[in-house]
Amino acid sequence: MGVFPDFDGLGGIGDLRAIVGALLTFVLIVAVLMLIVSAIVWAIATAHGNYATASKGRTGALVSLGAAVLAGGGVAWMNWLLTVGSSL
Repeated sequence: MGVFPDFDGLGGIGDLRAIVGALLTFVLIVAVLMLIVSAIVWAIATAHGNYATASKGRTGALVSLGAAVLAGGGVAWMNWLLTVGSSL
């Protein structure tokens, strides 16, 4: 017996997928831009000896890296869950 979610059961599910895809793209672009900005701030602050600002730049870089990983891995994780769910 194959159990799979009925994505056509709701009206407008195609529009919802398009919106989620656009938001995912937006999140990934913003996360990568913030990673670049935070890394630049971290490098400049460290070079000038301002360790408080360097710490904030490092935190920003790590948070933006985590956001990019979570946003990028969310689609793969959801596809894996759908595959596991259909094989139960």
